[in-house]
Amino acid sequence: MATILVTSFLVFSALSLTPGDPIAQILGGKATEEARAAMREQLGLDKPLIVRYVEWIGGLLRGDLGTSYTYRDSVISVLAPRAEVTLQLVLYAAVLIVLLGIALGLIGGLTERIRPAIAGLIALLISIPSYVAATALLGLFAVNLRWFPSFGAGAPGVDRFWHLTLPAIALSVSWIAYMAQISMASIDDQRSKEHVRTAIGRGLPRHLVIGKHVLRNAGVPIVTATGLTLAALVAGSVIVETAFTLDGIGSLLVRSVGTKDVPVVAAVSVIVVAVYVIVMALVDVIHVLLDPSLRSRKERA
Repeated sequence: MATILVTSFLVFSALSLTPGDPIAQILGGKATEEARAAMREQLGLDKPLIVRYVEWIGGLLRGDLGTSYTYRDSVISVLAPRAEVTLQLVLYAAVLIVLLGIALGLIGGLTERIRPAIAGLIALLISIPSYVAATALLGLFAVNLRWFPSFGAGAPGVDRFWHLTLPAIALSVSWIAYMAQISMASIDDQRSKEHVRTAIGRGLPRHLVIGKHVLRNAGVPIVTATGLTLAALVAGSVIVETAFTLDGIGSLLVRSVGTKDVPVVAAVSVIVVAVYVIVMALVDVIHVLLDPSLRSRKERA
């Protein structure tokens, strides 16, 4: 809760103090001073910054995120349909990252002959930023080959899945490499442990040694990497949503910063921080389940 309070206050105050006037965005440059003053009073912008923040945080605790300056509608109504698009994009990308990243890590970590090729592929993918991947995918598969749509989220269902395929790939490319790198390094580290070599020396079946001693212990850093990746995808969706003209909370955040729509920007920031905190809490729980030593320490405490 403290993290959310600090983050929301920093975002709220920083955007409020930056140059620019949201009233000019709403009424235009030719509005009279009387109209500007009336709108400022209506939006509460005539109040001191700290008063506006306290009112906003009080509304947040009641489940009210305020009213958007630009859309003149509740922030919840503005965010809801866009959050759905972003959530679907992030989940799609997360599935690709977990499946492909861990698969590459397993192959590279357990197969020494293929490991150099996997390491080279990881080095290539991890160096590709999301905006470069988005541009390349758009040019090749949307414009030249016309296999996928180039913009928009499409209608719910199969059409939505089809529209989000290229954005999800663009968002996940470097994270797949990151996940593969962590997985491969963790598996390779566990294979070199003394208890693993002892189990192999005793003649235990390879699949049993790998499943019980290698993969289980390697799961802790892999779970941590997965949690960090999921938390980062929400913030990383901004670039991809802009490139593919997806009307999600990432592109909404960019527009809202430009128009100084403080309630929307603050709400999106709170959502991102809350997602990070929740994901990290789940990671801690999974750590305890995977690592018996952590569980015994907590029980003794």
